[in-house]
Amino acid sequence: MSGHSKWHSIKHKKGKEDAKRGQLFSKLSHRITIAAREGGGNPDANAMLANEIEAARKVSMPMDNIKRAIAKGTGELAGGHLEEMTFEGYGEGGVAVIVDVLTDNRNRTSADVRRVFTRANARLGETGSVAWIFEKKGVFLIKRTPEHDEEELLTIALDAGADDLRDEGDYWEIVCDIEEFGQVRDALKEAAIETESAELTMVPKNTIAVGQDGARKLLRLIDALEDLDDVTEVYANFDIPDEVLEEEVNAE
Repeated sequence: MSGHSKWHSIKHKKGKEDAKRGQLFSKLSHRITIAAREGGGNPDANAMLANEIEAARKVSMPMDNIKRAIAKGTGELAGGHLEEMTFEGYGEGGVAVIVDVLTDNRNRTSADVRRVFTRANARLGETGSVAWIFEKKGVFLIKRTPEHDEEELLTIALDAGADDLRDEGDYWEIVCDIEEFGQVRDALKEAAIETESAELTMVPKNTIAVGQDGARKLLRLIDALEDLDDVTEVYANFDIPDEVLEEEVNAE
């Protein structure tokens, strides 16, 4: 199981904890705003926006919040100028880290991200220093159930244009090119296959194995980055021991 996939799964399992922190709606709003900015405010013509709206509705995010986030993305809502930024750096063991943000204050956000890296004994790099390690892909997580077996899922995924179906323990993971995201999403819906998550994300081309101590340091770095209000996504190319991930899931 790849480090990316394991962290993807653990983030899903920790979703309720994130909601308790009062940050989930803010993160989802940012994602909706970005999707609307990149592909327009009509979810019927913007598969990524439709997906983000669906994710928001799953956690009972009010429609007023969703509409405001869309309006910010399309420029219909007056207010502070929101700017996308990306930071690249290195964590424990040389693991590559990418941080995406949406902010109305570049200086504040830059200082916040730099502070988190410094406290974690990690370092920021130049633009492009680690981006080449990742490629943007569509990723779907499907919880294992008796109703849908591997052969069925593989057939549906490949027929819809997906690259692969991967065994990720409690989940099946479908990976596709970003151009095929809408087709794969629609095919899964048509087959009544519910996804735990579906997103366009940065998938590492290779991963770095880290030990138990290094894994904990990396998870603390990623948690601290995700706790920043302006951060929308954090990506890393680690491979972490399963027992450490289980500890993180069970820790309350």
